[in-house]
Amino acid sequence: MEILKVSSKSAPNSVAGAIAGVIREQGCVEIQAVGASAVNQAMKAIAIARGYLAPTGIDLVCMPAFVNVTIDGEDRTAMKLVVETK
Repeated sequence: MEILKVSSKSAPNSVAGAIAGVIREQGCVEIQAVGASAVNQAMKAIAIARGYLAPTGIDLVCMPAFVNVTIDGEDRTAMKLVVETK
């Protein structure tokens, strides 16, 4: 499963395009975000991607979870958002 990493500075429309592309090719994608702002951008991107895919008959579901990641040698807790077709 492909992993997309989203930051607080990520553009939701760009991330949405990436999500839609991966969903069309593989049917599922994992999104990782650390921090409230990054999670906000990721959720906006998922909503936008759902709008991109809906006209083609593809609906999305999102399953949130926590995951531990290492950033610059430091352990952090990230949100893992698994997005797949319904």
